Amino acid sequence: MKAAHHKAAATAAGKNAPAASAELSELRPGQSVELLKELHILTREGRLNQDSRRKLKQVYHLFNFIEPLLQELSEGGRSPTLADHGAGKSYLGFILYDLYFKALGRGHIHGIEWRAELVDKSRALAERLGFGRMSFLNLSVAASTGAAELPERIDVVTALHACDTATDDAIAFGLQKQARAMVLVPCCQAEMAACLRQGKALQLARTPLAELWRHPLHTRELGSQVTNVLRCLHLEASGYQVTVTELVGWEHSMKNELIIARHTGQKKRSAQERLRAILREFGLEQAMGARFGLPADGIAMPQD
Repeated sequence: MKAAHHKAAATAAGKNAPAASAELSELRPGQSVELLKELHILTREGRLNQDSRRKLKQVYHLFNFIEPLLQELSEGGRSPTLADHGAGKSYLGFILYDLYFKALGRGHIHGIEWRAELVDKSRALAERLGFGRMSFLNLSVAASTGAAELPERIDVVTALHACDTATDDAIAFGLQKQARAMVLVPCCQAEMAACLRQGKALQLARTPLAELWRHPLHTRELGSQVTNVLRCLHLEASGYQVTVTELVGWEHSMKNELIIARHTGQKKRSAQERLRAILREFGLEQAMGARFGLPADGIAMPQD
């Protein structure tokens, strides 16, 4: 009876083996299976469920955008530094280290997360895997800007689904740290929607455009759209070339806008003028101008 049980188990394992092998073929060459199991992306048997496959697809897609930036910043023996804001369980940081930093043999990833229990787990996992050039700070995005534990310069700033104004804090961090590149996936922009509801965009209230935020759902979506447009203009006014694209297909996530900013040093006066004009049109210049780097009236703007 026992022999029959073992035979049945072996047969079942044999049937599962091709499926598990096929799923492992979806991984990047050199990807640590142990890491993916620790992150609960792979099951103990090396399988992917639907949710983990979606998560892995997002992180891999993001890696495709970040890897060329890191390669450029690694030329000439340089050691690239990356700060990952709102790191959560540090899926992105760990996979970046595993697929790029580990083989490079230099550079450092700083994970920044406000939930202490997630920071502790990430530190323990990095130690267990021997990822020695990863460190984790228990800080909010805003507080990290002045953190003594971080270097004065950071090459790449990432913020994957950093909620509401945390994306703006990540941009402010990147500007202060003179980042060469920023890779941002904004999420849950509630501040702009609240301002629209409160101020009713007085300039536009008597025009047909007021219909854009008459319904609460539209107010939220419009607030999200306008916020991201202002972020892009702020980055262009600060000397960055900006590309906006999709992170993954909309069927995977509605929080799907990917903003990639590369530093050129050419500050666009026109971007700042348009930023101010949009805020003024919506009656938000006073409330939100400083968040997007607007100087007081009368101060010279940067030249194109």
